[in-house]
Formats: sequence, structure tokens, C-alpha cells
Amino acid sequence: YRKTATNFNNQPSGCMNRPVQLVLASSSPRRTELLAAAGFVFETLCASVEEIPAGALPPRQLCSHNARLKARDGALSRPASAVLGADTIVCLGCETLGKPGDQDDARRMLRALCGRTHEVLTGVCILPAGSNETIEFVEATRVTFHPETEVCIESYLARVHPLDKAGAYAAQEDFGALIKSIEGSFSNVVGLPVERVTEALAALGIRPR
Repeated sequence: YRKTATNFNNQPSGCMNRPVQLVLASSSPRRTELLAAAGFVFETLCASVEEIPAGALPPRQLCSHNARLKARDGALSRPASAVLGADTIVCLGCETLGKPGDQDDARRMLRALCGRTHEVLTGVCILPAGSNETIEFVEATRVTFHPETEVCIESYLARVHPLDKAGAYAAQEDFGALIKSIEGSFSNVVGLPVERVTEALAALGIRPR
């Protein structure tokens, strides 16, 4: 791990030298933004773990496993903090979609998603400081795309960088271009189910500032 960012949003005066209670073990800028917007004070670490690729395990096991890898690696660097790891994948029927390898792969994914409903799964693993216990869960959200006849995939790919996004799309940048409806947590589709994460952290005494 290497330190990439430290967030002290809404931190009271005089607290800058206190140990950070929460660590986000993720390189995703979207997860950083979501957690900061929720009001948490945390440190962000960039994972150096090798994630299990899409299709190597059943979907729920896959995202749980990768989230656990990130959290455990982060805990090695920050044993005095609670460490949060997360992993998001897109499931279309029996196919698991991770991040596309290139623009052609992104185009293939978006075409496959058009006119159909898929699930976005985010595995979350929280390792409390000084404990062998873990808090783990998987959040699922159903997303339906417009038919391909109603969208312009080429225009979308020109506007949104797809290569760092599971399923090749960004819900927070969609504005109705591809997405017809969402059933469940919107933040989960972006990359982190903030509502459930907030509840889990509250159980550890970690709350927004």
C-alpha cells in the first residue's frame, strides 16, 4: 500500500494530529467521493493486491473475496484503524462483467446490457481495529438499461471513460442516457452502498463528523 489521499472533511479544529480511525482501502475515486460526501473522516490507501478476475468465482463470492483482500492488506499498514475494503461487479444473467479491457470490450458490454436488467453487486469488508472479527455483506441493486435503439453507445463512450468502471458505465455520469431505472441503492451502483456502510460503521462507533 501507499498513501494516496487523506480526507479531513468537516474535522473539528485541533483534531489534525489525532490518529485516523477509518481507512478506505480502495483506489476508486468514486468510493472516496461517496464516503467523504457522507461526512466521514478517513484516510485513503491504494491497494497493491491482485484481485480475482471476473468469472473466476460465483458473483457474490467474487466481490466478497476481493473486498476482503483489500481490507486485510490495508489492515497490515494501519492496524490501529478500522479498514474498509469494497469491490463492485456487474452481473448480467450468468455473466460477470468487471472492468473492460479496451474500448471494444466496453462497447460489447454496453450492447449486451441494453434493453435488459442486470444486478450490481458490491462486496464490503470492514476490519475493526484490534479485532479478528469482520463485518461483511454484499449489497445488490437492479439496473435496467434502455433498448439499444434508444441510446447512442458511441456518443456515450466518447463522453465517459469506461475502462475503470465495472460494466463500462458510470451511473453518476449517465443522466438517463443508458439507465432506464434503478431498484435499490444508487450509491451502490456508483461503487459503495453508503447507507449500509454508515450503519455498519456506526456499530463500531465510527460516525460522520
